[in-house]
Amino acid sequence: MLELAILGLLQEAPMHGYELRKELAAKLGAIRAAISYGSLYPTLRRLQAAGWITEAAETPATAEEVPALTSRRGRVVYTITAEGKERFAQLIAQAGPETYDDTGFGVHFAFFARTDQATRLRILEGRRRKIEERREGLRDVLGRAAERLDAYTLELQRHGLDACEREVRWLEELIANERSGRAPTVPHSGAAGGRREDNSPPPPGASRTERP
Repeated sequence: MLELAILGLLQEAPMHGYELRKELAAKLGAIRAAISYGSLYPTLRRLQAAGWITEAAETPATAEEVPALTSRRGRVVYTITAEGKERFAQLIAQAGPETYDDTGFGVHFAFFARTDQATRLRILEGRRRKIEERREGLRDVLGRAAERLDAYTLELQRHGLDACEREVRWLEELIANERSGRAPTVPHSGAAGGRREDNSPPPPGASRTERP
């Protein structure tokens, strides 16, 4: 998933490691918890060794862009190669079970604008099945063992069930839009960054804007 995200971001513009980490955090939301300098730079080296990215230039690093406990050094700028673009196309076209899990779905969803409609539908339908299975599991727990759970555990199970039900509704709306050829509706509130107008969950990894 990190490989897919890096190649997707480098198609937008050349970036150095610090910029990539910032863009990953912005694009993937909470999934950034799995992104660290410890995983990012080895992945960049692996992509470079495979010929999918290359170093373009080196620019001076500012103090705030140098990770803690490391020395100040130049920023290596990475660009995607033609082979890297082919690799990205291969990864983005995948629609297997790994794309239905929380992290896999979140990364693929972030690049849905570059994904063909048939693949988007397969991923959305697979994700819906995954969440429906999770929902039924929670319903089973609540139906069979609710009386044996303490109040806080019971509330946590109910919260999980509610989240599953909301995501299923959100996915069904997206699937209906895809089948009819419509893009998701972007809410407008008269200002940039308007609030969501419904209770649909944001993509996994993205943060929900709190209502007043």
